[in-house]
Amino acid sequence: MGGRPDDGRASGVPAAGAGPRTRVRDAPPPGPLVARPRLPTNPRPRPRRPDVPVGRVALFVQRYGWRAYALPLLTIATIITLVDLALAAPVATSAASPVSSSTAVAPPSAASPGGPTSSLDSDAGPPDTAPVVGAASFVQKGSGTVSVVDGTSTVHGTGPLRRFVIETENGIGVEGPGFAKAVETTLFDPRSWGHGGAMSFQRVGIAAAAAGQYDFKVTLVSPGSMETFCPGVGTNGYTSCRYADRAVINLARWMTAVPDYQGDIATYRLYVVNHEVGHALGHHHELCPGPGQVAPVMQQQTLGLRGCLKNAWPYP
Repeated sequence: MGGRPDDGRASGVPAAGAGPRTRVRDAPPPGPLVARPRLPTNPRPRPRRPDVPVGRVALFVQRYGWRAYALPLLTIATIITLVDLALAAPVATSAASPVSSSTAVAPPSAASPGGPTSSLDSDAGPPDTAPVVGAASFVQKGSGTVSVVDGTSTVHGTGPLRRFVIETENGIGVEGPGFAKAVETTLFDPRSWGHGGAMSFQRVGIAAAAAGQYDFKVTLVSPGSMETFCPGVGTNGYTSCRYADRAVINLARWMTAVPDYQGDIATYRLYVVNHEVGHALGHHHELCPGPGQVAPVMQQQTLGLRGCLKNAWPYP
């Protein structure tokens, strides 16, 4: 009725006889476009691993890989090798290499601990003119090695015990027991360092020397070997000395004394033993107190009396 025939457009159905038409899509919703999430191809969710705390060892292994296993093995192998080397090395013991009356003992070295700067005492050197006193002859240079004179004495005196060893250089033609007896007689005398119970003395032999069970040694050495046993001292082959634990007696002085003793070899021998042993006990040089007075035993009487009277004893 006066209206426009319905061609189906309003309802979206094509009219009869009409050709194919393009489908009209629904209009997009108002507002900004939002990307739709893409669904995974595998719809099954993967199981979640529980949180496990990671220790220091695990972190170390994760960081260093195979090296984490190699390092401990190398360390163990190194320790085993060192232990094998230590067990294979020869061990020096007193039983394996004892000191005997026929075994040479090597002289000290200038580079040894407690060397010349702290472990020696000596007279400064011979005077310009030092004529030989006495008619006895002696060997100028021995073998350069010494041997222990075996034998042990009883303890003499009272007070702290000081043990000593007697040595003589090989090849000097001096009988060790005779020299040992002279040293014993000197140190066991009450006028020596044990006076008044200050200390006691005992001579010990080979076994104690090998075990290091002694306090000092008294060693008779040829003049040509003095610098070998007192390196760096400067004895010039004339004076005696103390080096480390040795009181070294010069054979030339033992046989001929010095000019100021005027041939009194017996008294000089007492003096030189007491003087050098005094150094081994920690005493130092002293000066002549004045003309006509008794010289202290620690005065350098070998180099001259300086107006004092000769004296062989610490407590005359």
